[in-house]
Amino acid sequence: MKKLFAEFFGTFWLVFGGCGSAIFAAGVPDIGIGLVGVALAFGLTVLTMAYAVGHISGGHFNPAVSVGLVAGGRFPAKDLIPYIVAQCIGAIIAAGCLYVILNGAGATSFTKPGDFASNFYAEAVYNGKAFSMGAAFLTEFLLTAFFLIVIMGATDRWANGKFAGIAIGLALTLIHLISIPITNTSVNPARSLSQAVFVGGLAMSQLWLFWAAPILGGVVGGLVYKFLLQKDQNEETA
Repeated sequence: MKKLFAEFFGTFWLVFGGCGSAIFAAGVPDIGIGLVGVALAFGLTVLTMAYAVGHISGGHFNPAVSVGLVAGGRFPAKDLIPYIVAQCIGAIIAAGCLYVILNGAGATSFTKPGDFASNFYAEAVYNGKAFSMGAAFLTEFLLTAFFLIVIMGATDRWANGKFAGIAIGLALTLIHLISIPITNTSVNPARSLSQAVFVGGLAMSQLWLFWAAPILGGVVGGLVYKFLLQKDQNEETA
C-alpha cells in the first residue's frame, strides 16, 4: 500500500508542479517563466519525487513508465494495474486542486486547444504551426521510448544509482523543451487524462493518442534497453 501512496503523491506533484507552472507562471508578462521554465518545472517534479519516494515505489509516476518497465523486465506485471490507478487518481486530484485555485481568480472556461495545460495535436497553438496527428504520435512515441531508455540505464545495477534522479529529471526537461510546441508534451497518460477531464471537448476526443503513443513508446524503449543495451550478468564489468 505504501508503494501506491508513493505513486499517488509523486504523480500528484508532477501534475501540480508541472501543469501548475504552465497554467499560472508561463505567460505572466515580463516575469513569466516561459517554455524553458515549464520544461524545467516538469523535470524538477520528477527529480524531487524520485529522491523523496523513489526508494519506496520505484518512482514511476507515469503509466507509460510502468508499462515500459514491465516490458523491460524491471517491474512485475501483477502490480501494473494498481500502479496505473494510483497514478491516475493522483493526477486527477492534482488537476482538481489546480482548477479550484484557478477559479479563485474568477470563473474559468476553456475554449482553446492547450487551455489548462491540456495536450493537443493538429491545432495551431504556438507560432501558428499545427502539427499533424502522425507527427504528434511519432513525437510522443519517440520521446517516451528514449525516456524509458534513460530510466532503465540510469537505474541499471551497473550505473551509479545516486545520480539516477538527476538524469531522469533532466531527460524529462529535455523532452518538454522539444515537444511543448508540438503537443504541449504528454509522454505521460495520467498527466494527459487529468487535464482533459476538466477541459473536455477537444482534449477528451484527442486523449487516445496521449495514451496510445506513450505506452507504445514505453514498451519499445523497455524492450530496446533489455535486449540491445542491458549488460548480460555474465559479462565482465570492465
